[in-house]
Amino acid sequence: MAFMKGHPPAGGIHPRQNEKVNWAIWGFAFGYFAFYVPYSATAKALSKGLFGSMEEGVRGFSILPLSVMASIVVMVAFMVVTGWWRDATRVEVLGFSVPRPTRFTFASGVCTSLIIATTTLAYTFDGVSIVFVMLLLRGGVLSIAPIVDRLSHRKTNWHSWLGLGFSFLALLIAFSEQGGYEITVLCAIDVGVYILSYFTRLRVMSSRAKSNDPKATRRYFVEEQIVAGPFLLLVLGAVALVGEGTIVEDLRWGFVDVWDSSVVAMVALVGVFSQGTGICGTLIFLDKREITYCVPVNRCSSILAGLCASYALYAVFDQQAPSLYKLAGAGCILLAILSLTVLPAFVARKGALRSRVRSAEPKPGPLGAG
Repeated sequence: MAFMKGHPPAGGIHPRQNEKVNWAIWGFAFGYFAFYVPYSATAKALSKGLFGSMEEGVRGFSILPLSVMASIVVMVAFMVVTGWWRDATRVEVLGFSVPRPTRFTFASGVCTSLIIATTTLAYTFDGVSIVFVMLLLRGGVLSIAPIVDRLSHRKTNWHSWLGLGFSFLALLIAFSEQGGYEITVLCAIDVGVYILSYFTRLRVMSSRAKSNDPKATRRYFVEEQIVAGPFLLLVLGAVALVGEGTIVEDLRWGFVDVWDSSVVAMVALVGVFSQGTGICGTLIFLDKREITYCVPVNRCSSILAGLCASYALYAVFDQQAPSLYKLAGAGCILLAILSLTVLPAFVARKGALRSRVRSAEPKPGPLGAG
């Protein structure tokens, strides 16, 4: 596909622009964190049957249908309230102008639908720690960030590399914990699909969406989102109709029987929180700077959120508390955050002071003056 070839950054971004600190991205990072804590905690609690009215846990595929429906409702409401839907590419249908995706945003939307499904499922596998699977998902995307920038011919600043390094150190600490990395085959497949989907999505973003033009960013966001949720819901519905087996039975329960269950509200909340993370996470990635900067910002938020979710399960449902290894990993994440905020802000301020000093210096007059 065309987007897999080297492509200059959209909007003609000059490398020096990336050195300026854009604090808006950290507002989106906080929103991502605020949605991710209840999202991951609720999904895990449902899968383990921790809510008072539950006799047994709800399997991951049973959660997907209603949670995706709720995500679509939140997505449509967000676009209507913000008015962003007006920035999408348009097509005439029966005399009405409606938004449509391009082939690139359609591909990105399909990948996003896979990310939504694999993320929700990742927190429902038995015998796999919520923090460990979260580290697998985040570490995989951290690994591909420099590759995407290299393929997109984007300059990577030194503080982005430093933040990436601290993020990887957090993963190494987590993996060094004895007995802390059990994983099932199905969970491993889930993680692989997640990482491959993110690689494709970030390639499209880097070559087609990262821009100085806010309208171009909104256009990409809308076109991707109008594909992601509906596409996933259609696929799940088709499998539920014609498939066979345990997974299909779980999907059918999610479409039909969930409405009469005691956990219908909680399953819907998983979708609401999931879409909240999707909105904030996408806006983080669409920041005009290099992927190697944006990915650690996103990943830092989710790792800290996963840690907080584990503590919430420990406090409310008496589940196992995060280990010292995972706490040490969270400390590395804090160092990564400092690398991506304080250091570039200091460098930018120092450069501004030097510029003011130079501009204040008296310029030499013409020869012979005085």
